[in-house]
Order: sequence, then C-alpha cells, then structure tokens
Amino acid sequence: MPASAATKTAGTPTPNAAPLGTTGAPGKLTLPAPTGHYRVGTVDLHLRDPRRKDPWLPSPRPRELMVTLWYPATHTAHHPVAPWLQPAAAAHFLASHQVPPNTVTLPTTAGHTRAPVDHKAGKLPVLLYSTGRGSDRATGTALAEDLASRGYLVVTLDDTHDDSEVQFSGGRLELSTMPPNTPASRVIAARVADTRFVIDQLNAIAHGHNPDVDHTHLPYGLSHAIDMKRIGMFGPSLGGAVVPAAMQADSRIHAGADLDGQFFGPETTRDLRRPFLLFSRHNHDRNTDPSWATLWKHLHGDKFDLRLRGAQHLTFLDYEALFSQAPGAFKQSPAQLVRSLGTIAPDRAFEIQRTYLAAFFDKELRHHHERLLNGPSRHYPEVSFVR
Repeated sequence: MPASAATKTAGTPTPNAAPLGTTGAPGKLTLPAPTGHYRVGTVDLHLRDPRRKDPWLPSPRPRELMVTLWYPATHTAHHPVAPWLQPAAAAHFLASHQVPPNTVTLPTTAGHTRAPVDHKAGKLPVLLYSTGRGSDRATGTALAEDLASRGYLVVTLDDTHDDSEVQFSGGRLELSTMPPNTPASRVIAARVADTRFVIDQLNAIAHGHNPDVDHTHLPYGLSHAIDMKRIGMFGPSLGGAVVPAAMQADSRIHAGADLDGQFFGPETTRDLRRPFLLFSRHNHDRNTDPSWATLWKHLHGDKFDLRLRGAQHLTFLDYEALFSQAPGAFKQSPAQLVRSLGTIAPDRAFEIQRTYLAAFFDKELRHHHERLLNGPSRHYPEVSFVR
C-alpha cells in the first residue's frame, strides 16, 4: 500500500475457487453472505481523542479515528446496504492495487446503514477488530458481518495514518503517513491506545451518550444492547499481534484471537490468564514461529493453536474473495494467487474461519459448550490442532 502523506477530498475465479455469489454486473465483486440467524446493521462513527496527539503527524493534531459497528438488525428494508468502502477510499484502494479503471466494482456489504438493533438478540457481546498493517478496516468485513449475524456487536477499527486509506465525513481522505520502517512495537503501541479509546467510547454509548464528532444518528436500541462485560478482540497479521498487547493493557478485553500474525515486543513474555486462539495458515504454528512458542508458554487461560490446511497469509482477509474473483484486475497470476491465498477454495476458507471464530468467542464470552474446540472434526478436516 502507498505510504505517502496526503489528505484529499473527493466528491474470473481460480480453478480451486468455489463461487462466492452471483454478480449483478460484469466485474461486480461479492462477499459470502452471513450465516447467522440475524440480519445485519451497520454504522460508521467518527471519533476524536482530544487528550492524544496523532502519533503519525508532525503537527499537534488530536487523534481521529473511523470505526464501523456491525450488529444484529431488524426492519432493514428501508435502510440501504453499505458499500465495502466509501467512494474516495474505494478509488484510492483500487488505484493503489493498480486495478485498471472500470474493470471491477467493489462489493456491497450485508450491513444495512443505521437499521434498528434487533432486541431479540439480547445483550450483545463486543468484538473488536484490528486489521493488518497497510490495510484498512474493510478487509475484515466478511468475518465482521458474519459474527454480527450471530448476535455480536463487532467494531472494526481504522488506525488513521497507519492504515492505507481512511475516509472521513465530507469525503476527506487520510492516507498513510507512517514511515515505512517504523518498528512494529511502536505501531502496536499506537493501536493499543486507539483500542482502549474506542472501548471508552463504546462505554459512553452504553451510558446513553453519542461520541460521534459529526453527530451521526446512532441506530435505535444500540445503547441498551452493548454488553461491556463481555468483550473480545481479534485481527489478522499485525492486527493479530495487537491483540495480546491490548489485552495486557486493558483488562476489559476478556478473550483474544490472532489470525496468522507474528508477535512483537514484551507482551509475548508476560503471563496472560485469559483465553486465546492462535489460527494460522498451513505452514505456520508455534513449532515454526518462535514468537508464538514464547507467547504460548505464557498463556494460562484456555488456549488453542489451530492450523488451516491450504491457507496462506491473505486467506484471513477479504482479499480471499476479491483476488480470487478478479485475479487479472489485481495483477495476480495463477502462481501469485496460490502464494497469496493458498489452495483452499474461498467459500470453504470463509466458512471455516467464521465457524471456528464463532465457536471460540461463543465458548469464552457466552459460556457455550463448544465440542468443536475439543479436537479434530470430521466436518472440518482442513483444521489441525497443534499439540
């Protein structure tokens, strides 16, 4: 992803791929439909922390963030579905991937903008999502909206000037200004501070306040639905590395999951007495990654090390859908596609990730008995339990 400093204002499947859905027009990309019982609502929030300076800008501007909330919704018919990325961010995303103009259309999501919260879902456990380095919060949409359809409030975070593009109200586009050789430990520290701030804002919403800078109308029923006593966190790549650091810094996060991310910093050598899931590509586990082995020794709650056969690093992001549907547009040769996404069929990859993430958080936050986590399953032979 480009890392230049900027602020702007902007008014064919692979042989192994299972189809992700029908396309409404040539070049229209899709995401797999959510699998839970609930329809999905979504809202973007613009947050500002006046107590903290943006760590990636030379000027003393307060830290600003964009987050998206995904939740079980009702009465969705009169609420339009949200795009995968807002227009200015979408244009930058495609340009940064050198996608030729007018060749693909990015997906719409399953989320209905500001639809009322479905009260039948009861109190909603909260799941925070931190994305990979140089990416943005949209790349976790397929997992976020599925978990929302299962009765979670999922909050996907953009870390401004760290992520490749973040669009604010009025079309203002903030790009990455973080120096390319910035140590991972410094990036993680900034993201941990962002995460703690976002949890504080969720707590404000739960107490009837609206922290949105632009006074965006919050979905009806949201404040009463947030369960601040049940919070989890997950993320792919560097976003996964943020999770144990955030858990060490904030005891409100009760369970965490890392999707194929290497760990950095002292958090790997500190005891953590809360549940943790390691979920990795086919050749990555604690036997091949010393940072995983070190963290594993210091995990003293429920802990799982799962490996997904046929997966690669980008399998755990929405790139699994985008690249596999339009490899030519994204400059992915067949060999590059295998290196990026592996050999597992995209639909199957999403099904397995969604199933095991939900099983983990259902067990740890909802206290459901999840037999799936007891060991290998004949229904999911691609998943190995690393012993």
